[in-house]
Amino acid sequence: MSLTKNRFHQSIFYFLISLLIIFNGFNNYNLFIQINFILISLFFLICLKDLNYKAHIKKIFLDNWTAIYIYVLFLTYIIFQIVPFPIELLKIFSYTKYKILIELDQSNFFSTISLDPSKTFFNFLNYFSLFLYFLIFKTIFYKEIHLLRFYLYILSAGFISSLVGVYFFLINNPDFLFISNSSYPSSATGFFINRTVFACFLNLSFLAGIEYLSLIDNYSKKKIKFFYRKVYIRLFLLFITIGIITSSSKIGNFLFFVLIVCYLFKFLFNKNKNKYLANTLLVIILFDIFILGFYFGGTKLLERFYFLQDDLSNYTGSLNNFDSLNRADIVRFSLNQFFQFKLFGYGVGAYEIIFKVFNNNSVFFANHAHSDIIEFLGELGIIGFIILCSLLIKILKKINLKITKNFYLTIYLITLLTFDFSFHIFLIQLIFILLISFNIKKIQN
Repeated sequence: MSLTKNRFHQSIFYFLISLLIIFNGFNNYNLFIQINFILISLFFLICLKDLNYKAHIKKIFLDNWTAIYIYVLFLTYIIFQIVPFPIELLKIFSYTKYKILIELDQSNFFSTISLDPSKTFFNFLNYFSLFLYFLIFKTIFYKEIHLLRFYLYILSAGFISSLVGVYFFLINNPDFLFISNSSYPSSATGFFINRTVFACFLNLSFLAGIEYLSLIDNYSKKKIKFFYRKVYIRLFLLFITIGIITSSSKIGNFLFFVLIVCYLFKFLFNKNKNKYLANTLLVIILFDIFILGFYFGGTKLLERFYFLQDDLSNYTGSLNNFDSLNRADIVRFSLNQFFQFKLFGYGVGAYEIIFKVFNNNSVFFANHAHSDIIEFLGELGIIGFIILCSLLIKILKKINLKITKNFYLTIYLITLLTFDFSFHIFLIQLIFILLISFNIKKIQN
């Protein structure tokens, strides 16, 4: 098989995402953020040298100019948060930070809206990188066969991550090189430092595999080739199922349950029934029950879907003080910080500083609000959050929610925004946007 120019560029794209997956634990490190930004920027400049790619990029801008304009406004707003202002002007933009500076006797200095301008700057690099990844993806993946390759890549990446996670889980999760498992001694985490982020990534990988199975029947001329491919794809999906189960993430398992239900409904109400896909789902359901019932214990079969069973009763009480560190306590605390910085926010990526400064109980620590929507509110303030919501509404208007993939991804987004922090992770943002950004019926064949 000859390596065409487009396939070569797609391979580079896969390589860059692979680095993000393997070194996901370092995604919050400033050095890794800079390396990722430099690599994707160089790749974008290489793509611009090609006249065909440049034409694709121009068309992307013309077709999506409103959404791109809003996103550029969003990036500009983040820069605004790290621009130093005279202390008296800061009093208008962020009165709470102004009071902190006065108490520290720093009234003669310039200061930024963000409580952690360094973190906000590196988050700006991440969001800019996200934009470049999107442009490159839309430029080099423009045929249906290209998107099938992308589905297969994401599925394979999920399989390998699951393989690594389950292996270390079975040998009692020792730390190994850059793979840190010590935080979750009884849960699979793969290359990730958090089990829920691991499970959320595997859900997106599973979705890619299911979409692949639902589409390859269109290639009737290559039935033999794709028949063998179906066999190992089913094995990949089964192993990803084990990875999600062993992660012990309640949100991850809940999203997996929703995914299976969505595609079973698609099979029941779709005239063109894909029996192989339906059989695959049924096998996975039976396999799931078997693994839980006989290996992990039957009581965990339902428990892993109750991702709020310990928290709903705690969503009351003081917004400032807490005696424990469950999700509800952190959300209440984070909501209070939003009210303190409600207009322009405390800065993207500055939540860890907020928790250290305003937490009255120094025993506890948190670097995320455990509710992405509350954290975005606090980071961006009302003005920035309105810009972000405008962008989200613009995107949702462009997608067809009757398509099962898009419907599931919408549920996935709402769940994470409401009950978890995984949508603050760059890799999750990236794969989500890439999966929801195309409708395969509109792709050139």
